[in-house]
Amino acid sequence: MTAGEKQRPGADTRPKPRPPVLRLAFVLVLAGVAALLTVVSWRAAPGWPTALHDVLEAVFPLVVVAGAAIGGYELFVHPWLVTEMARISGPRIVEALLPQQVMETFLHSIYGDNEANRDVVTGVLGGEGLRPLGGDLTISTHTGVTFELSAVDHEIYHLTTAVTYSFKKNVHVDRFIIFATCNALLRDSISAGCQLPLFELWFVPDSSLFESSVDDMLPSVRLRIEYLDGEGRHHVASSSKLELREVKYQQWADYLTFFRTNMGPLPRQNTLDHLADLRIFECDLSDIAGDDHTVAAIERLSMRATALQRIDDGYCYWQAPYPCYVERISMSAKELDIEGGDAFEFRVVPFTFRSNTASARWLNAEELSDLDVRSWLLPGHGVALLWRPAK
Repeated sequence: MTAGEKQRPGADTRPKPRPPVLRLAFVLVLAGVAALLTVVSWRAAPGWPTALHDVLEAVFPLVVVAGAAIGGYELFVHPWLVTEMARISGPRIVEALLPQQVMETFLHSIYGDNEANRDVVTGVLGGEGLRPLGGDLTISTHTGVTFELSAVDHEIYHLTTAVTYSFKKNVHVDRFIIFATCNALLRDSISAGCQLPLFELWFVPDSSLFESSVDDMLPSVRLRIEYLDGEGRHHVASSSKLELREVKYQQWADYLTFFRTNMGPLPRQNTLDHLADLRIFECDLSDIAGDDHTVAAIERLSMRATALQRIDDGYCYWQAPYPCYVERISMSAKELDIEGGDAFEFRVVPFTFRSNTASARWLNAEELSDLDVRSWLLPGHGVALLWRPAK
């Protein structure tokens, strides 16, 4: 908006007339006028010429009026109706529609007709958006993330990740799901393929370490929840030892869409092809609650877990499983250096809309500081910590 303007450009722009409609109106008016001139100037002979003359005399007023009405509607009435509808009831109509309907219509008008638009819809909404007012969406408005790296020996280290989510609307669910995989295709497809609202994704880059890493991680999982019970009362509970039930492969299709049908460019997957690179675990959150409380909705969830990883991978990362507003991400790597081993230098690489990265150079572990993000992260966004032997 330039200086002196009182409103944004286009704020009161009327829609342009549609050329095909105007052409139809012009053709009708022109045909009616031609019929009128024919009636006035033609002295029809008895027989069929007289019958044709009478037909033209009866029809030309209707044709002229129809053309004038269509043209008048297109030039004056239609723009006025569109403008008034947008001004008076636009926001209310949007609120009354399902979130998926709003997003799909908007993306179609901007991006065009593309099957991949569904990935954008799910990523932005934090779910399918098939319930009124976003009742099936998972959106964290306050998210905290912490990395801690600690060497076990010269080849293996423990990666401890702690994440806290505070949800915009209470998430009506009583289950928490963990997906663990060493398959890059599954890693990049699970967020879009999972229709359950609360889940976490573990990725182990080294397939030879997959089973032992997952088994080592399971006992380390800790959850803390703030929830509403069936009567709407607020509670806080945490787990000292979490019971995670492994989901049998015959049930994987109930958890991931791509085991039931094609998902965009990803063809339907066969569960038997992924027995060695995928494990799914489920936790009943009511078991954490105790005291005979039933978890009806989650307000806040914190998870902490420790995983085995190889030092020579040279990186670790965290990705948002659903839309998350992240203030900062904390990283500690001082314990990755062990006596007699290589000293490492580190670089923080965010893949987000924006971040306030303090430095793009390699740093010592003592120089690593919190990464101020202060932005929304969608599925696929996150931050990676890279390292290499110090020179």
